[in-house]
Amino acid sequence: MVIARIKTLLRQTMGLDAVSIGAMTLERAVGERQAVTGCQDGHAYLDLVLASEAERQELIEAVVVPESWFFRDRKAFEALARIAHHSARHHPDGVLRVLSLPCSTGEEPYSIAMTLLDAGLSPHRFQIDAVDISARAIAKADSGVYGKNSFRDSDLEFRDRYFTPMGSVYCLNENVREQVRLHQGNLFEPSGLWGAQTFDAIFCRNVLIYFDRPEQERAVKILDRLLADTGVLLVGPSETALLQDRGFESAKLPLAFAFRKAAAAPQKPSRPPVEALQPMLAARLDMRRRVADFGPKRRSSPIPRPSVVVPDAPAATTSKSWIEEARQMADRGNLVDALAHCEIHMKHDTPSAQAFYLVGLLHDAAGRTERACEQYRKALYLDPNHEETLVHLATALRTSGDEPGAQRLLARAKRTRGESR
Repeated sequence: MVIARIKTLLRQTMGLDAVSIGAMTLERAVGERQAVTGCQDGHAYLDLVLASEAERQELIEAVVVPESWFFRDRKAFEALARIAHHSARHHPDGVLRVLSLPCSTGEEPYSIAMTLLDAGLSPHRFQIDAVDISARAIAKADSGVYGKNSFRDSDLEFRDRYFTPMGSVYCLNENVREQVRLHQGNLFEPSGLWGAQTFDAIFCRNVLIYFDRPEQERAVKILDRLLADTGVLLVGPSETALLQDRGFESAKLPLAFAFRKAAAAPQKPSRPPVEALQPMLAARLDMRRRVADFGPKRRSSPIPRPSVVVPDAPAATTSKSWIEEARQMADRGNLVDALAHCEIHMKHDTPSAQAFYLVGLLHDAAGRTERACEQYRKALYLDPNHEETLVHLATALRTSGDEPGAQRLLARAKRTRGESR
């Protein structure tokens, strides 16, 4: 009874679906707060949390676990750099406005700032608002001090330019910090922070999956109001299908998981957008049709048979080079071609975790969670400590309702991080 009432309170306050974090996690958090506050039993603690706004915030702090690092999912930041100049040029006052919500401990909004500075925007041409419900996360972001755990990207050149090492930690330079305005706030109570202001880009990644369906609907309506008519909304890979069903369309920025408001004019219910991945069968048909051009024409049955001949092994190339070629195809919008390119080379090349991870990511972009999970698991079979795969598979499992499985994978990812330090 007590836990059920607290679940309802958290959903009403912050939209949290307690199932997404697991019953044991919530019960542990409540037990810890009950001990700290000296409440004799669960009913006494429930009375306290209902009466005290301060204790509600402490409970929120206990159930929110910040998980962020600089330039997480780089394609989103590359997409922002590509649209930055256009958006700033067309904004009425020449200032690009970006929102990071939730911003966690600050790695995301500061990555946005570094991206825009590297893109050549003058500091006075953009402003970033960063919001999180956790007061502790905001305090961490405000300090601008980060340990090795915040630097998980393979390319750390940005750290040399924008941070000052201080023993075992790194201090963010002031020219980046001053571009970000930090706020403690709630996605479901945004009016007090911005009023009628809208944003040219909103980063709201991997948070909608923590809400149940009614709260997801509520959150998307708020994001729609906050987003400028020509703005871009960036979400997590497992949240794309949610937006496609609610008045948004792909921004055609491959692997960035970016969306725009759908055009006001009614759309023809014909074929899907070209940027969407076709089902696996369509990809195979496309590959074999192009492969057939290498040999003599012959009549084939409507349904391709497994014995269709593929060309000889492609010209000698390294796994790293053809994987990069596939990434470049996807970046140009040729997602089906990218998938087919992967399939052709994976038939002749030694399987690699990075290749399976990329194929999984392509399926994830289409909201095809089951196929994505298959590829992520193959990647982990070859490299059990492939951290990005662990995180993405955990997100996919959480979306499909397997919270225990997601928690196990996240724990593995954290152990991998600790071992790599």
